Amino acid sequence: MVVEVKTTNRPDEWKIEQGLSGAVLPVLDMTGPETKALPPQVFGELIKDEEALKSVGDRDKLFYRERKGWKGFVEWENYPDKKAAAHKILTSQTWPPNPEYQMAEIPGTLPVLPGTYWKMWHHAVGGELDSVPEDSWDLVLKEKHPDMLHLLQFPYNGEPPKRLVTDKVITPNPLHFVRNHGGIPIIDKEDYSFTLDGLVKNPRTFTLDDLMDESVFPRVEKTVTIQCSGTRRIEQILKYPGQGDEVPQAPWAEGAIGTATYVGVSLKKVIKACGGMIEDGAHLELYGAETYFKDSKAMNYLVSIPYDKVKANEVLLAWDMNGEPLPRIHGYPLRVVVLGYIGARSVKWLYRIKAIPHPTRAPVQSQEYLYFPQQVGKHNFRLTDGIQIQEMPVSSAIMTPWTKQVVVHAGAIRCKGWAYSGGGRWPERVELSADGGFNWYTVPLGQLSAKRKWCWRTWEFELPCDVEGWVEVVVRCWDNALNTQPPDVRTAWNWGLHVTSSCHRISVYSVNKNKEATRKRLGEFEERGIPFAPVTVPLAFPSMGWDEYEEFWKQNDPRDAKE
Repeated sequence: MVVEVKTTNRPDEWKIEQGLSGAVLPVLDMTGPETKALPPQVFGELIKDEEALKSVGDRDKLFYRERKGWKGFVEWENYPDKKAAAHKILTSQTWPPNPEYQMAEIPGTLPVLPGTYWKMWHHAVGGELDSVPEDSWDLVLKEKHPDMLHLLQFPYNGEPPKRLVTDKVITPNPLHFVRNHGGIPIIDKEDYSFTLDGLVKNPRTFTLDDLMDESVFPRVEKTVTIQCSGTRRIEQILKYPGQGDEVPQAPWAEGAIGTATYVGVSLKKVIKACGGMIEDGAHLELYGAETYFKDSKAMNYLVSIPYDKVKANEVLLAWDMNGEPLPRIHGYPLRVVVLGYIGARSVKWLYRIKAIPHPTRAPVQSQEYLYFPQQVGKHNFRLTDGIQIQEMPVSSAIMTPWTKQVVVHAGAIRCKGWAYSGGGRWPERVELSADGGFNWYTVPLGQLSAKRKWCWRTWEFELPCDVEGWVEVVVRCWDNALNTQPPDVRTAWNWGLHVTSSCHRISVYSVNKNKEATRKRLGEFEERGIPFAPVTVPLAFPSMGWDEYEEFWKQNDPRDAKE
């Protein structure tokens, strides 16, 4: 029988009041003598200005394939008329709201987020972009491991499951995380070239065969860890939500990091082949062939790096990953690999390098990947409040066990994970705690992978734990400069939800079989054929017999203290 309750509350009132649906809570305006509730944004009917869209013209002619063998590539940066046409298309209609995934339940789906806007924008612009979302997803299914966790379908963002993140010190290509900012252009090697111009003496165009000529360019092989600045973002989201764009702020866990061996040439040598830098050339602007959207504008993916980084031979142009040609999803035929920097600077599908006098003003560099102070947010931020993220700080993470997991052990919890520090530093010491960070145990050096510049170290450790019940397991790393991690995620929170470098903390339920009572009770579960998990389910049989109960009180009376 369904009971109808007459109430002025919403059915989900309790859930809202407990912060489990924070997105629908009104803003409380307390600036006046009385508190006012300001309702959240509501999206109205979707509209299209058909006349404006028609006036743009034929999309296939506007956004045509301009380079033979380059499917899905549109050159935007040299064509303001194409940019204007795309802007008109994107602003002559409205779009459905992004899914709310920070102040509501994160979908239990795979892919987790669909990339609704980005698919619609590619199809709306049309022409060479029309098939990009579908082509890109086909490549994901072809090139990535079937167990990859697809956080965002398009542009593709994916990480391996925890059990496979540190399974090998060198991450297999199908399991290496992917953070794409646009669709995957499909480029034929024989039709590939890139241009190096700007503030260099002799601008040139290079083919892949040019770079592979070892008589001109010495071949370089480097094993490198690449980490996304969004790694472990889920820890910030679950406690303190922030900027909510599903593309820049995908809900990464601990797997947005990977280590591979790349083969290529030093960018320093390629610049030398162009006669070197001239005038006040101080930065290299790197152009990726994917289409990137920002503020209803279409553009190519652009970032920049300082020339000092290049002069130190810390920037590669790579065509090989772990002994194979770059997978298409990782930048085939040629990508940039910037050692020790955030992954966003390692541009894929490179088609141009331009020497410039200052950091690029392109949106990815100047408007995103910024680390804001804690009191800066939607209400007051300015772009100049943020620090541009380049080198990654020291960080570490526990891959097993998982948070909220029940662990039956015999005095030690078996842990596994990774530790990394950017900028050419490396992990010197990894420590774990089973009591929230009060006491620390050092992982023996023999249980850490080899020490290498530019690389993570994977580790395993039997963490001593005598207590039972909920315990907080924590990991921290010290690098060779004695940098370590902030203690709590609150100290790492920032509006952009970047660089969760705080100590990684997980809650596990400790069941210590070294304890006689625990060993006996677990034996009863086994004898009765009753699963022990989940621990929140009431005990399925009496915890003790009445004879035992009465005998206890015979030995321990009185129950109440005497006067």
